[in-house]
Amino acid sequence: MMVLITYDVAVTSPNGAKRLRQISKQCTNYGQRVQNSVFECVIENATFIMLRKKLLDIMDKNEDSIRFYILGNNWTMKIEHYGVKESYNPEDVIII
Repeated sequence: MMVLITYDVAVTSPNGAKRLRQISKQCTNYGQRVQNSVFECVIENATFIMLRKKLLDIMDKNEDSIRFYILGNNWTMKIEHYGVKESYNPEDVIII
């Protein structure tokens, strides 16, 4: 299924920059960054539940916010892309 993850971390707080790096790293492990704080993740439901718990454990619930948009398995018709960055197919092989 496709999950869109967006986050806003308060980097002005003492540990904000560290939380931002940790959240970004976790999202990078499971998906593709499409904008600064936006990731597209094609993952199984069990993996999503684990990732969500990791991210919620990292964030400061009084200063940060995370949104999960669950687009499901039929996500291809729900995404339109326009502009500079070339679109990609998240189900293709990604070479690192």
